[in-house]
Amino acid sequence: MVILIGNQKGGAGKSTLTLLLANYLSQVRRRRITVLDMDYQQSIVTKYEKAKVLENPEPYEVIPCDLKHFPVLLEAIQRKKGELLLIDLPGKMDDDGLIPVFLSADLILCPFNYDEFSVDSTLLFAMVTQRINNHAPLLFVPNRIKTTVRYETRQQVDQVLERFGKLCPGIADRVDFQRLSTNETPAIVLPVVLPLLEHLYEKYIPREGAS
Repeated sequence: MVILIGNQKGGAGKSTLTLLLANYLSQVRRRRITVLDMDYQQSIVTKYEKAKVLENPEPYEVIPCDLKHFPVLLEAIQRKKGELLLIDLPGKMDDDGLIPVFLSADLILCPFNYDEFSVDSTLLFAMVTQRINNHAPLLFVPNRIKTTVRYETRQQVDQVLERFGKLCPGIADRVDFQRLSTNETPAIVLPVVLPLLEHLYEKYIPREGAS
């Protein structure tokens, strides 16, 4: 299964969501995971290399990936039975090299923030991805929700996004996410993220061995 995590706008939380899902699937659900880091900042690769320097166990492999190398890597990873492939997409939509990536997807996750620029980029991402791949479920993940802020337009935003896909449980804004690594999700953030992660696993990710 191939799961894409993307949004055109930087700072939407792509890499954080990728790490949260990879940690959950590998450590809680004991699934075999590979992560492809296509983001230009390579933040997941950096955390992965830091964990190796500290001689921490590697619950899954993180591979930096250029778009041109994707077809070969995809073929190699899909030979591994039961492997779940998570892809942290680059923050752009203007490269034809992305087309094979989107076509490979079985599930597409789009984290976003409730602000004008994030919502605009989220809508563009949704329109482009659905033109390329209209069979993979597209799920929107509200991110960095501040409990002290009133979101007057939230209902309207949700209604627009639901024309393209489904809304998932959101993630509250927590400074503790800075401690997230490739081998640990801080226990203090688990109550914040488990409703989302369990929702994704129960509804959208086939059990190992399922066709």
